[in-house]
Amino acid sequence: MPRKPSRTPRSPSQRGRFSVKRKSAAVIRLLKGEDLDTLSRELGVLASTLSQWRDRFLASGQSGLKTRPADNRDDEIRRLQAKVGELTMDNELLLERCRRQEDGRPLAFRRRRS
Repeated sequence: MPRKPSRTPRSPSQRGRFSVKRKSAAVIRLLKGEDLDTLSRELGVLASTLSQWRDRFLASGQSGLKTRPADNRDDEIRRLQAKVGELTMDNELLLERCRRQEDGRPLAFRRRRS
């Protein structure tokens, strides 16, 4: 009779790397209250590694919640950006007008010297 493969947990090195999705799932399980040691044994990951993942997850979550309060410079920045846009469009229109006027003329007009 053939032997059945044993169902022993694989070592962390045999499991391979954890994807971001798997790490997130593990961290969420921790945050929902699962025991760190139990989860560590189940996943084959050191408890310290799980703690690091949790700490990084929480730190990045906090930075995502930070917002910069608006100040007086924001209005000035928007006004100046609009002005730059207007000047750029005017410049492009003037260049196009110059090109159209120069079409068909081999050289620009020169003043005659007297």
